[in-house]
Amino acid sequence: MAIASAIEQAETGAQAMVSYAHKAAAVLYNGLARYDQAASAARQAAANTLEPWNAMYALPELVEAAARGGDAELARDALERLAKTTQPADTDFGLGLEARCRALLSEGAAADDLYREAIDRLGRTRLRPELARAHLLYGEWLRREGRRLDAREQLSTAYDMLAAIGMEAFAERARRELIATGKKVHKHSPETRDQLTPQEEQIARLARDGRTNLEISAQLFLSARTVEWHLGKIFTKLGISSRRELDAALGRPAGT
Repeated sequence: MAIASAIEQAETGAQAMVSYAHKAAAVLYNGLARYDQAASAARQAAANTLEPWNAMYALPELVEAAARGGDAELARDALERLAKTTQPADTDFGLGLEARCRALLSEGAAADDLYREAIDRLGRTRLRPELARAHLLYGEWLRREGRRLDAREQLSTAYDMLAAIGMEAFAERARRELIATGKKVHKHSPETRDQLTPQEEQIARLARDGRTNLEISAQLFLSARTVEWHLGKIFTKLGISSRRELDAALGRPAGT
């Protein structure tokens, strides 16, 4: 494993390299839902005070791994450390990550509001991986709450985004969750990259019918930036450059 090799080679002196390798391992293991290993790696990355930025970025991984692994005390401690950075910074990125982490440690309406806040804030940034993971966590939570249809919307968004980014472990996690909601899901492959996904087709048809990005985002509970991102992919797949061309590309239902 490349990460393990980097740690082994760097442990003799390059502590910064070790810290970054542990952070990468934490991300990988969270994607694979191997939360004990993710927590161990994230703890080691977060413990390196000589690399404060990397340590801070490891804290959301530690919160997710610890919360999913059943260690609420460790997750809360990591969240408290994270908030000492995100609160003073007061950015959508930082507060979005914090909201996503708080949601993992919350229940009911409070959790729902925090997941929505995370998606809203992260949707105003360019950090697609963090936004996609927020959709994934929200979808997983919705499924466990018995809200299967709502879960499918979030998980479909997460799956499409994660697969497009190339985050295969997280994409597979989203795919398994979608299957658990009763939806049939085919893995993305080079052969299917030019086909619209069901969610992309829904967004395309709403855009064709004159809905704005804000209206589409409100109907599907996606951020406006996520809708914009999907439309960019849709235009590329359909070989068009504007909404005006959606009529011809998609066709109108009979009688309209």
